[in-house]
Amino acid sequence: MAASRRKRPNSIGNLLGDVLDDTKDLVDDLVDRAKDAESDMRRAARRVVDSRGRSLDDEPDEEIDSLKAALDDLTAKVNRLANLQAEGEKRR
Repeated sequence: MAASRRKRPNSIGNLLGDVLDDTKDLVDDLVDRAKDAESDMRRAARRVVDSRGRSLDDEPDEEIDSLKAALDDLTAKVNRLANLQAEGEKRR
């Protein structure tokens, strides 16, 4: 029975390929979640503005400032992850 099963030979190339594939999957998932979070934050900010009947430029309060800061932080992380993913694909 063991003779009929073929195992993939262990090698550094296979290991690195597996690590890169798993890393790419992780980065893709993180980017998808970051896009969802960004969309949710934008929607929440719109709701806050609509409920108060004013625009973001009118009197920014602490809540809107914290949302903007979180959005900037999230955007920076997404850009870093996208750069890492692009570098990983170039190395292949």
